[in-house]
Amino acid sequence: MALDQSFVGRTYPPTAPYEVGREKIREFAEAVGDANPVYTDPEAAKELGHPDVIAPPTFVFAITYRAAGQVIADPQLGLDYSRVVHGDQKFAYSRPVRAGDRLTVTSTIETIKSLAGNDILDIRGEVHDEAGEHVVTAITKLVARAAEEA
Repeated sequence: MALDQSFVGRTYPPTAPYEVGREKIREFAEAVGDANPVYTDPEAAKELGHPDVIAPPTFVFAITYRAAGQVIADPQLGLDYSRVVHGDQKFAYSRPVRAGDRLTVTSTIETIKSLAGNDILDIRGEVHDEAGEHVVTAITKLVARAAEEA
């Protein structure tokens, strides 16, 4: 059953603040195999004008995907998560994520489309720091595969 188009534009409450730690950044950089010293060495980051280490560009996915869980779990939307696959991810940064940031995410359903029986859902996550400044916008595309015919 196709998702209800009236949910386009629905915004969910901001998440509790997520505190970005140096160790989490280092672990993430290590996991993705990125040895750039700005992710692990505060002095290297300061040489480039950052107050502390910065996170690799895809680090914020873990925060925004968790926030998108509010959308996924919305019983009124009726998304069957057992049929969902991650379709795409995009980021638009105002500035890098930095160690010490306290970030909140506000999720909005950007689009809902039906294509060949599949529901395609774009969720926009607006990430702001503790001062309310925009850090990054993440667009997460989820595809709810059509139920198989019996």
